Amino acid sequence: MSMLIWAIVQILFSSFLWFPVVLLVISFFRKKRKPLALNNEEFDFAIIVTAYQQIDLLKDAVYSILNTEYSNFIIYVVADNCDVSGLNFANPKVIVLQPENILASNVKSHIYAIDRFERNHDIITIVDSDNLVDENYISALNEKFHENFSAVQGVRAARNLNTFLACLDEAGDMFYRFIDRKLLSESGSSASLAGTGMAFKSDLYIQALKQIETNGAGFDKALQYKLVASKEKIEFCEAAIVYDAKTTKADQLVKQRSRWINTWFKYWKLGAILFFKSLLNFNWNQFAFSVMLLRPPLFLLGLISILMIAINLFFSPILLLIWAVSFSCFFIMFYRSLLYFKADNAIYESLWSAPKFI
Repeated sequence: MSMLIWAIVQILFSSFLWFPVVLLVISFFRKKRKPLALNNEEFDFAIIVTAYQQIDLLKDAVYSILNTEYSNFIIYVVADNCDVSGLNFANPKVIVLQPENILASNVKSHIYAIDRFERNHDIITIVDSDNLVDENYISALNEKFHENFSAVQGVRAARNLNTFLACLDEAGDMFYRFIDRKLLSESGSSASLAGTGMAFKSDLYIQALKQIETNGAGFDKALQYKLVASKEKIEFCEAAIVYDAKTTKADQLVKQRSRWINTWFKYWKLGAILFFKSLLNFNWNQFAFSVMLLRPPLFLLGLISILMIAINLFFSPILLLIWAVSFSCFFIMFYRSLLYFKADNAIYESLWSAPKFI
């Protein structure tokens, strides 16, 4: 009996490794939506660009938005604790806002911009100050909102691949982009939010912000939970691309990953709540999304997996089959994600440095 319980525990924990294959199979057999007739009407977009202390790349971000193939928008730059003396945009579509007091919070910066909107916008989209947007970014989002979605996540691709750290960072992003956004969305669940390159119907986003208690890292985790728990579906849009500056220094990487790990420990309980809610509601969107929220960071998942494998070596070698299958599924899906998003050769070469990265 104890062996059966131990086997069940391992199957459940290893599900974080093989569940993406389930999503792939479901998305393959799920009937594709018929595209709606193209509607060229332009929604009115508010584009919030947030900057905190650093504005080195801000001008490039703003000009990339101004160069998009779209006309109906206003850019709200929230320069929090920044020197804005050099920010002179000779364009009425750009409004630079400098908070009187330091906000040091994405949520507060967004609310600050919303309270100062020039008009009632249909859609709000979020862009970071170190991003560049593709010329088709707003147009692609516009098409998705014409398909009656209320929340859309675009692609956050690498802006730079100049170091092995940046390449490995992008490899991880491609994996999460494929599993947590593309496959989740195509299987009938919701794409996870990335903190940037995301867009919402204005009334939905403003209402959600009022319900979010966090002001620090992880506001996108709390936001996506609120949306999916209320049975909203977050759509994934591959054509809406923002180019994100990847980490190139080891100390920055450590701080970034530390924030992410801390965020998971802080918000994993939302996944547990959503999991039980999905069972009560018999809701696939909530169930599949809760599995993604519950999944530990990959390094922690790997450590616990290795511990279980070591125990099996001494007490139950037959159960090693569980991990052989699970890790095979993981590596297949990892390389499939790189192939799908046409990873640069530098990214493949950087994989040899993965142990150093870890």
